[in-house]
Amino acid sequence: MISFWRCLLLAASLVLAGCAAPNPTVPDASSDEIQNAAYTHAGPAKLTLYTMINNRSGAGAHTSVMINASQRVIFDPAGSVRLNAVPERGDVLYGVTPRVAEFYARAHARETFHVVIQELVVPYEVAEQALRLAMEHGPAAGGFCAASTSAVLAKLPGFESINRTFFPKRLMDDFARMPGVKTRKLFENDADDKSVAIAQFEQSVNGTQ
Repeated sequence: MISFWRCLLLAASLVLAGCAAPNPTVPDASSDEIQNAAYTHAGPAKLTLYTMINNRSGAGAHTSVMINASQRVIFDPAGSVRLNAVPERGDVLYGVTPRVAEFYARAHARETFHVVIQELVVPYEVAEQALRLAMEHGPAAGGFCAASTSAVLAKLPGFESINRTFFPKRLMDDFARMPGVKTRKLFENDADDKSVAIAQFEQSVNGTQ
């Protein structure tokens, strides 16, 4: 019972840190919307782990993973970056074109946070399994971004060193120890309000249609 309440308190603290609660007013995209938006990237099968770090405290604030398999998606459990042009179901963002992928990373990098981006080329079968697990996971509760992402990764063959955790930086450190990981950091000076960047991106998309 004590561990249960500790988990609840931990989840609440992570909501305040950056893993947002799901927005119940946003309905899941239809199957047709998802199918029409599906994007296949020409690059190798790959997992890209995003970790958002608070610039003031150094604490991990959010975790998500981009999966490049038969299609490219972002599994963004309890995430707060949602776009009208990018269908979402169960915390999976579909139609992750290069433009969307760049915007997603840059929307999280702002004056208060930077993003650690870790890329790992994997066998196609592993990426496809990650895609399936992410699609089957369903929406995460607020504060469960790292718990959900690590749960998916830990089930993959070759990822036995990934521990299930509530802490984004612990997952980032586990992922960093995987052979072949390439890491970079993204810093931006945008204002803290992500809704401004989202509105500007939506406007630019509408302007090209």
